[in-house]
Amino acid sequence: MSALVKDVMTAGVAAVRPDASVAEAARLMRVQGIGDVVVADGQDVVGVLTDRDIVVRAVADGTDPSALAAGDVCTPRPVVVGPREPLSVAVALMREHAVRRLPVVEDGLPVGVLSLGDLAEERDPRSLLAGIGRAAPDE
Repeated sequence: MSALVKDVMTAGVAAVRPDASVAEAARLMRVQGIGDVVVADGQDVVGVLTDRDIVVRAVADGTDPSALAAGDVCTPRPVVVGPREPLSVAVALMREHAVRRLPVVEDGLPVGVLSLGDLAEERDPRSLLAGIGRAAPDE
């Protein structure tokens, strides 16, 4: 039997509201040692905000991250996957939509994130990408 998304994903979700400031989201990423947060409006996943989004869509433009809402900078309407989907489905979605992370949603609620690093760890725990995914973030 092939692995399911729930077997490989990073469980738990760091989330912010769409009206949270980009600075608030960045602080959460720093504290959690992660590179992305889910943007959720109640139980609805409305976007994914990555460290790259913050740099390219806010900081590079000279915008004050405290004055900008996460919902204005995030990638809207993210592709999501269910925890009981086969990994092959998730991989196909990532390829088709050229994304590095998929929020994992069950019964409308975000329950985890599946990243390229998670997939690398599953396929070959000794691979370079898997090692980078396990590394502690730079302080």
